[in-house]
Amino acid sequence: MTKKRVLVLCTGNSARSQMGEGLLQAEAGERFEVFSAGIRPGSVRPEAIAVMKEIGIDISSHRSKSLDEFSGQAFDYLVTVCDNARDECPVFPAGAERIHWSFEDPAAVEGSEAERLSAFRRIRDGIHARVKAFLRDRAATGR
Repeated sequence: MTKKRVLVLCTGNSARSQMGEGLLQAEAGERFEVFSAGIRPGSVRPEAIAVMKEIGIDISSHRSKSLDEFSGQAFDYLVTVCDNARDECPVFPAGAERIHWSFEDPAAVEGSEAERLSAFRRIRDGIHARVKAFLRDRAATGR
C-alpha cells in the first residue's frame, strides 16, 4: 500500500505546522508520509519543541522549511493551520485535497514563560484533536 502524502502548512513553519507534522506522524506514520513547510519560514520555536516533548513527541531535530522546497512534488492532502497560509498558498500542490484548520499563532502570545507555554499547549491540543478527527474520517471513508 502506498502511503498518502500530507503537507502541513503555516506562515513561518515554526510552531503550528511543526506540531501538526509531529502529531500526524506519531498518530499515523505507517499510513502517511508527513511534511511541513511555511510561506515565510523562520525557525522552530523552543516552546513548540517543549510542549511536544511533554506528550512524548520529539521535534527537536525539525527545521523550518520553505514551501518552495516542495515545488513539483505530489501530495494527497494540503493542510493549512493558519488563515494566512490558506490565503497566501498558491495553487499547489496540484491534485491535493485542501483542508483548513484555523489556529491562532501561539508565538504571538506575550507574557511569562508559563503563559506562553500554556498557549502552545492549547494550540497543540487543538491540532491533536483535528489530527485524530482527520484520521477517523479517512479510516471511515477508506481514503
